[in-house]
Amino acid sequence: MKRRRVMAVYGGAAVVLAGLITAIPVAANAGSADADGPSAGAGKLKWSDCATEDYPDLQCAKVRVPLDHGKPDGKKITIALSRVQHTAEKSQGPLLVNPGGPGGSGLTLAGFVAKSLPKKVASQYDVIGFDPRGVGKSEPALDCKPGYFDPVRPDSVPRSKKDELANIERAKGFAEACGKKHGKLLRHINTVNAVKDMERIRTALGSKKINYFGYSYGTYLGAVYAKLYPDRVRRAVLDSMVDPDGVWYDANIAQDHAFESRHKAFMAWVAKHDADYKLGKDPAAVEKAWYKMRDALRKKPAGGKVGASELEDTFIPGGYFNGSWPDLAAAFAAFVKDKDTAPVVAAYEAMGTVDAEGDNGYSIYTSVQCRDASWPRDWGTWHRDMEETYEKAPFMTWNNAWYNAPCAFWPVKSQKPLDVSNKKLPPLLLFQATDDAATPYEGGVNMHRKLRGSSLVVEEGGGNHGISLSGSKCLDGHLADYLATGKVPKGKGSGEAEATCEALPDPEPLSPEDAKAAVPAPYGSEGTADRGAELHRLLGTRG
Repeated sequence: MKRRRVMAVYGGAAVVLAGLITAIPVAANAGSADADGPSAGAGKLKWSDCATEDYPDLQCAKVRVPLDHGKPDGKKITIALSRVQHTAEKSQGPLLVNPGGPGGSGLTLAGFVAKSLPKKVASQYDVIGFDPRGVGKSEPALDCKPGYFDPVRPDSVPRSKKDELANIERAKGFAEACGKKHGKLLRHINTVNAVKDMERIRTALGSKKINYFGYSYGTYLGAVYAKLYPDRVRRAVLDSMVDPDGVWYDANIAQDHAFESRHKAFMAWVAKHDADYKLGKDPAAVEKAWYKMRDALRKKPAGGKVGASELEDTFIPGGYFNGSWPDLAAAFAAFVKDKDTAPVVAAYEAMGTVDAEGDNGYSIYTSVQCRDASWPRDWGTWHRDMEETYEKAPFMTWNNAWYNAPCAFWPVKSQKPLDVSNKKLPPLLLFQATDDAATPYEGGVNMHRKLRGSSLVVEEGGGNHGISLSGSKCLDGHLADYLATGKVPKGKGSGEAEATCEALPDPEPLSPEDAKAAVPAPYGSEGTADRGAELHRLLGTRG
C-alpha cells in the first residue's frame, strides 16, 4: 500500500494526465485479434487521442458500467480508460495496469509501462490504463471534504485526551461529510466492484482474457480479479504485494513497524554521509535530532504550514523510495545546522502536499478500505493498539492511525474480504523487496503461498516500494521474459523465492549546489531519465 504520490507513492487525485489534450477521435477498434482469437466486442469503445509530450501514443476512451452490478440494467457510471496500442503484427492482448492506492489513477501509467518495457515486448500488447470507479476522470468522482488536509493540522501524536479527541472529531467529521455528499455511492465503492468493472473493461475490449500488471494495492485488486474470474487471466504480474490476510486494519499496523525500520535506515544513511550533512556519525544521534526538529515544528510551524504532522507527511515518502533521501536529508540538515526552514517547506510542497491538493484519492482510499473489511468501531481498541505500536514504532504510528481513522465511523457497513487462495491460474510472476515498508515482505510471501503455481522474485535488501521498471536489469529481465513468453523462473532463490536479485545501491548525497536548490524534486518530472523516480511519481498513494 502506498502513502504519498510524488510531486515535481496508501490521498490526492493520484495521477493526473498532465497536459491532456483531447483531439480528433481515432479508429474505434476497441479490440484487436489477440492470442486467444478474434475480438468479440470490437467497436464498443471510441478511442480519442489524449497524448502528452512524454507519452505521445496515448489514446483515451470511456466505458459505462452498472453502479450496482446486481442490477445490470440500472444506473450507469463511467470508467475512464487509456491505451497505448500494440504495433507488432501479432498481439498478446490487453495488458491492464494499476498503480495502487486505493485511489490511484492508471491513465498515465499505461504510457509509462509501454515506454519502459523493451520495445519488442511492449509492441505485443495493448497497454490499458484505467481510473477505477470514483477515481480521477471516471464519473462520478468522489470528493468528500475538500481542504481536509490543509495545514496546519493537529499534531498526530496525542499528548492529552483533549488532543486525541480533536483528531477523533476530525476523522469522524470526514466520514460524516462523505456520507452526506456521496451516501448513495459509498456502498458501491469497494475492491469487488472495481474488479467487476475490470471484467466489463475486458468485455468492451473484446478480449477473451486479460493480462494484468499491478503495483501495491493493485496486487490485491489483481488477486481478487483472479479469484472471481480465474478463467479470464492469461498472465499477471504483482509487484509489492498486499498481505491478503491483513486487509486492512492489521496491514496498517504492520506498516507502522516496517516504516520504523525504514526510517532508521534513512537515519543511518544520513549518519554514513556525515561529511555532507554534518548531523553526526551515530544514527541514534541523528534520529534524536530529527525528533527535536519535529518538536520544534510542533511549537512553531515552518512557513506557517509545516507543523509536526506535515513534517511526517514529508518524510514518509522516504519509506517508499530512497531516491528522496538526498533532498530530505538536505532539508533536515538546513533546519538543524542553519535554522533555515525554507528547504523543509520546499520539501513539504514537493512531497507532503498530495492530500492537501486534492481530496479525490483520499476519498477513494477511505471508501474502498472502510467498505472492504471490518474495522474496530470502538475507539478504545484503536487507542490501545496505537499506544502499544507507538512504543516500538513512533515514526508513523499515529499519523497512519488518523489517516485510517474515518473507518471507525464510516457511514456504510463493512463487508468480508475474499480469500484469494487460488489453484486455477496460469503461472503468475510476483515481485517483492525484503525491506519494503508499505507492503512488508511477509505479506508478499503469504500472497505467493495462496497463488499456487506463482513464482516469487525477491529483491534482497531492497527497501523501495514498486521495484520492477525501476532500473534493475535483473528484475526487469524477469518481467520482460515473462510478458514475452509466459515462463516464470523455476530456480531456487533465497527462502521462499524462485529467483533473487540484488538491490540497487542507495543514492549518493546531493552536491552543495543541488542541496541549496529552492524546490526539491526527488521523484523527478514526467519523462525523467530516472525510471525509478518517474515510476514513484506515478504510483498511487497509501497502497
